[in-house]
This record gives sequence, structure tokens and C-alpha cells, in this order.
Amino acid sequence: MSSSLPVRTVAVIGGGPAGLIAAETLARAGVAVIVHEKMPTFGRKLLMAGRGGLNLTHSEDLPAFKARYAAAEPRLEPLIDAFPPDALRAWSRDLGQETFVGSSGRVFPKAMKASPLLRAWLRRLESLGVELRTRSEWRGWADDGALRFIEPDGERIERPDAVILALGGASWAKLGSDGGWTDRLAAYGVALAPFRPANSGFLVAWTDLFRERFAGQPIKSAAFSTGGRTVRGDAVIAGYGLEGGAIYALSADLRDAIQAGGAVTLTIDLRPDLTRQALTGRLHKGGKGLSAANLLRKAARLSPLETNLLREGHGVALPAEPGALAEAIKAVSLTLTACAPIDRAISTAGGVAWDGVAEDLSLKAVPDVFVAGEMLDWEAPTGGYLLQACFATGIAAARGVLARFRI
Repeated sequence: MSSSLPVRTVAVIGGGPAGLIAAETLARAGVAVIVHEKMPTFGRKLLMAGRGGLNLTHSEDLPAFKARYAAAEPRLEPLIDAFPPDALRAWSRDLGQETFVGSSGRVFPKAMKASPLLRAWLRRLESLGVELRTRSEWRGWADDGALRFIEPDGERIERPDAVILALGGASWAKLGSDGGWTDRLAAYGVALAPFRPANSGFLVAWTDLFRERFAGQPIKSAAFSTGGRTVRGDAVIAGYGLEGGAIYALSADLRDAIQAGGAVTLTIDLRPDLTRQALTGRLHKGGKGLSAANLLRKAARLSPLETNLLREGHGVALPAEPGALAEAIKAVSLTLTACAPIDRAISTAGGVAWDGVAEDLSLKAVPDVFVAGEMLDWEAPTGGYLLQACFATGIAAARGVLARFRI
């Protein structure tokens, strides 16, 4: 006669990258997995991220890569070491989605879309026996510890051997990440950190004329500085203020400074490749007989947006002396008064505090429950770092479950 141990069961709650990779890891080890997603389809935020080309990860050296996670680096470092960028690229390749490194070092699928990868991934999960349930909203625990879900045909009760929560942060609520899970965990004594916008835009009090004329236009190849940090890149004028890659890279510094002091100064060098002396020479040489607008256009080669941004930062009356004007071009000062609403942020900091999470990503207050993805209190700039950490934490949570099962 032969006997076998009963198959272990796990409920994964949340159908984004962290939840789906956790489900795949568990299913490959022979665990029975059900993934619950409250939205009508899986991976909605992944699809949104892929609209401009899915930035999976980044190719920079691993020590520099891990440093992007700032305060969370000590907790995320071993998880990323266990599933580094090269492993994520190999995983994508195994799904038929070859990747390439762009000029900025960012890594993209050659298809430049998320949908082919997601379709192949869901087919793989189904082939592994993973049950994929949409419109299945987790409502917490029943008195006896069972999981409660609301589905189109009524309430569903499950009693899995373990649970992985991958419910996302608190941005882009219409895609499923609304942070509504916090009260359910707080009721069980789970330590939480307040949600804060990350990779966020910021409010600037533009004049009406500037807002109406330039909203939606980019500031190209400038240097943005605050608090001793400088980022080279692009930003976008928004009706409410500023957004875009360079702003997102500084967003943690800007956000924290606003929280501490109520406002923060952002300085923009519109001609970072020219020294003040060289720019002064150009303005002096080209200044004869030109109006201020023509001088800025011909000698400094400022676009209409840049010229008007200069006026926003320094007032309508710009200095006439070439040296002072050059200094103004290289130091446009804008006052940022608040973060854009959190639902507009690309990601969020805050969530489940690391102090309440064991090394295997189980909750200390609820030991059979593991957490992954943006639920955890970490943040990183755009550039592939967000997805990489979601994948790495999803795999780590699944491995924590397998270790608990001794599989």
C-alpha cells in the first residue's frame, strides 16, 4: 500500500505581478492555488504600465540597483539577490517575450507591450492548475478564521492552509489598488505605515496664461535640483503643476520637504550643458538690437515654453544684464506646495510596516498570512525598480509558504 500527504492549498489575493508570480512559484511546487482578483480581469496595472512600453527592470549594476530602494534596501536586498533582474529577463524570455536594453539602461520586452506577456503568463498558470477567479473581492476573515469573498453569485468561504496578500498600494484605485485592505489588517494588530504618494506630481501655482498655453508640454534635457540632489532629464507641465520622469526621481525628497515645511523650492537649470560663463558670452554676443524674447530664443535657444517658464520663476521683468540673465536661466526657482492627489501617483510608500513582517514575509500578527508587492512599505523610482521588487517579493512570499509547508 502507498500513501501520500494531502495537497496543500493557498489562496493568493490580488492578481497583479506579485500575486501571479507567487501563484506560479507555488504551483510549480505542487501546491493547489486559487488566485482571487476583485476586478474583471488580471494585471490591470501591469497593462497600464505597458501602454508606453513595459519597463520590466533595469540593467545597471546590482549594488546601484538595490540602492534605489533607499530605506527599504536592507529588507529588499536579499529578496532581489534571490530573484535579480537577469532572472526576471530569463522568466520573460521563457514566456516567449525576449527583452532588450534601451538607451537609458531600462529593460523592455521587444514587443513593447504588456498584453502578449500577460496572456502567455495566464495560459501558463492555467496549465499549472492554478484556479483564476475574477470579480472575487476579499472581505476579511470570518469568526472561525475562514476567508470571506464576495462574488457575483454570492459569498464564498475558503479555508486554505496559507494566504498570500498581494493587494497593491493606494494609487490608481480604478485599476484595483485602493488601499481598502488596511482596516482589515489593522483589526488584527498588523503594524501599518500611512500611505504617501511616490513617483508623484506636485502642485505649482502657475499663472492662468501659462497653464492654458503650456499644459501638457515637456521640459526637455534640463537639470532639476532640490535639497542638494540633482536629476537630469525631462518633466511635463501639468495643469496642476509638474510631473514626469525627473520629478518622479525627486519625488521622495520633494514630498518629505513639503511635509516638513509646507512647501519646497525646485530649481531648474534649463541649459545644464553650458556653464554660466559660456551662456553669458552667448547672451552678450547676441544681445545687440534684440528684444528680450528674441535674445532668449536666438542666443540661449530657449523654446517658448522655456522662456515663459523663466518668467514664471523670476517674474515678468527679467534681468537685462547678460550675466544675471544667464544665472536666471540656470536657476529657475519654482515653489511646490503639495503633492498631487495620491490616486494620481504611479506608486505609493507606506502600507504594511516592516517591523510587523517576518523574514519570510509572513505577518507577525497573523502567522499564516504572507504579504508581497506594493502592500509592503517600500518605494523606488520608475525605471523598472517597481516591477522588479513586486516580482521579487511575490517569489519570496511563495518561498516562505513553501518553507512553512516544508516543501
